[in-house]
Amino acid sequence: MEFDQLPEYDKDLKKLLKKYRTLNDDLKVVKQVLEIFPDERAPFSFRIDNLGISTCIIKIKKIACKSLKGRGHNSGLRLVYAYFRDEQKVVFIELYHKNVKENEDRQRILKHFI
Repeated sequence: MEFDQLPEYDKDLKKLLKKYRTLNDDLKVVKQVLEIFPDERAPFSFRIDNLGISTCIIKIKKIACKSLKGRGHNSGLRLVYAYFRDEQKVVFIELYHKNVKENEDRQRILKHFI
């Protein structure tokens, strides 16, 4: 599995790393899981529909974060990515905390994947 990320994702990650120091390690675990199960898996992740594009966009809503002790996978972190099955490729689009932002940035998704 090949992993890539948008420049906007890099900015999201850099901003969140200041608050959640273990985030890089936590995302390594997420990547290991995505290598085995890249498709959506309820209740951990789901496909974002109604975008009007053919690209498979998935949102993970249960990411364990060691910086948020005692919260486990209910950390509130959200990861949005595009999955290209034929190419065996995952492109990270957005990373955010649900308390800062309620939903994914659909404009960002459409800007890069139309």
